[in-house]
Amino acid sequence: MATRWGLCGAGKISHDFSVAVKTLPPEDHQIAAIASRSTERAKYFAKKHDIPKTYGSYEDLARDSDIDIVYLGVLHTEHWHVGLLFLKAGKNVLCEKPFAMNSRQVKDLVEEAKKNNVFLMEAIWSRCFPVHAEVRRQLAEEAVGEVKLVKAYFGSPQLHVPRSVEKELGGGALLDIGVYCLQFVLMVFNGERPASIQATGVLLDSGVDESVVVVMKFTRKRMALCVFSIAARLPNDAVISGTKGSISVLGPMHCPTKLVVNGKETEHPLPEPCLPLNFTNSTGLCYEAEEVRRCLLKGLKESPRMPLSESVLLTEIMDEIRKQVGVVFSQDRQ
Repeated sequence: MATRWGLCGAGKISHDFSVAVKTLPPEDHQIAAIASRSTERAKYFAKKHDIPKTYGSYEDLARDSDIDIVYLGVLHTEHWHVGLLFLKAGKNVLCEKPFAMNSRQVKDLVEEAKKNNVFLMEAIWSRCFPVHAEVRRQLAEEAVGEVKLVKAYFGSPQLHVPRSVEKELGGGALLDIGVYCLQFVLMVFNGERPASIQATGVLLDSGVDESVVVVMKFTRKRMALCVFSIAARLPNDAVISGTKGSISVLGPMHCPTKLVVNGKETEHPLPEPCLPLNFTNSTGLCYEAEEVRRCLLKGLKESPRMPLSESVLLTEIMDEIRKQVGVVFSQDRQ
């Protein structure tokens, strides 16, 4: 039977997710319902994407017994509250990144998923891309010897985007794009907690981070450097340097199609979209949908590609970076 998806949120990312799912066999994936706080918006979205059911509230979607998993594509600030709604209703959930506003909220979501024995995954779509799978394979085969340094850069000028710059919308470079650099480092180092984190950055007048540089030290004299910015364009690539060579994930590193291992380049093209996309390489969201289906069919409650323990660690690292840089959200005081 097809995995029946319910979409929560009728924004840009939900549009791209719907287009990506259409590249997969309909006997494997169906978008069965869309929920928005605006009934009109839900109906418009459903018509555009040929979705049979619409809901004008998230609660109605939570009560729909025909839904196998809910894709959460709402604002960062809503993830905790809305995520808990679906988990308490016994729904499997794929939640867009960042999982929540801080590690306390993330732990709440993980705890609720375990309590209700449902599947939960942070939608770090990068982990599901063929390029990232190949990176893991090359590292397992020690293609570059012992890894000594990982560098990841992501810079995209988006000071004109309200959700990127406004504090009450969960703005800042870290939560929006820095998360991709940090997750890449954790993937390379197998979810190991860094021994030390040093972060410095500059803030916007709104109090969120505009540009940040993070240096992390790991055991066995290994290091990582992450640089991310919502004001400047950066190479948006990631490089793993080892004692015998290097692996380069060519930009865009968070949704890549090209990989260079010790000078040899390979390409992994993406499926073609049936409608225009809002974000770069968004048909790659299909890999994430396939990973969720694989996990559900196996009866897993989390994805081995993005385990919940790593999502918790990722958010704890982001909490520490925000503390050092001086970014405080209202959710931190609750």
